[in-house]
Amino acid sequence: MSVEVCFLPDNVLVSATPGEPILQVAERAGVSIPTGCLMGSCHACEVDVEGQEEPICACISAVPVTQSPYVVNLHVDPTW
Repeated sequence: MSVEVCFLPDNVLVSATPGEPILQVAERAGVSIPTGCLMGSCHACEVDVEGQEEPICACISAVPVTQSPYVVNLHVDPTW
């Protein structure tokens, strides 16, 4: 099974396997997500996911089993 992941704002679409780390999927798609601690503590890698109220830390999150597309909206914190 695969899930289409769409990275906004550039509409970059890539196929991923559920359970695959979001950072790995982004890297494969040529999308850069800023990181800091890589443990979810610093929140440098926060992204918004369509349908979720709270942002997630991409460094500790994986692509879920979901209906495609799984939409990840990248926002850049200018302090990182």
